Amino acid sequence: MTPVAIAVLSLSMSADAFAAAIGRGAQHRPTLPQALRAGLVFGVIEAVTPLIGFALGVAAAGFVAAIDHWIAFGLLGAVGGKMIWEALKPDEDAEEDETPTGRAASRGLLALIATAVGTSIDAGAVGVGLALLGANIWLIAACIGFTTFTLATLGLLIGKAAGTRLGKIVELVGGVALIALGLKILLEHLGVMTF
Repeated sequence: MTPVAIAVLSLSMSADAFAAAIGRGAQHRPTLPQALRAGLVFGVIEAVTPLIGFALGVAAAGFVAAIDHWIAFGLLGAVGGKMIWEALKPDEDAEEDETPTGRAASRGLLALIATAVGTSIDAGAVGVGLALLGANIWLIAACIGFTTFTLATLGLLIGKAAGTRLGKIVELVGGVALIALGLKILLEHLGVMTF
């Protein structure tokens, strides 16, 4: 693959994570170190999934292609639904949920990982395709991971800035965007829509 093709692929694979990160930034309003850590989670998962897809190779191509859209739709729909619920519930409930507890932190990390996995499922299918091309998967995965890390970190910070001004509206829009993204992935893979 040419450097331009790798750059286009990296940006394409990172777009979903960028959109999801904007929603998370509005919801959680991270500091720069928190945004960097969350961006790293997005980047690492986005880099690992094409490696997994590549490893599965031709033998698993049918299996991955058959279920990746359902997994992405389920994960993004669940996380987006939670964001919408959080945006619509009364403020006093939101204040109670913001108390720092181990369980809340754990749920936050699990939601972050679920979002990152949901936005990177399609990269696994791309990895299978790259196996057929005999592409340099290590270079491509590193480029995808770095691009996703950068864009997700920026998305989190953009979401934070927008969220401080628009509050629950941005969180609501972020939730709707995640559900729409999951639905788009599902409809594309079912052949109902092509983009």
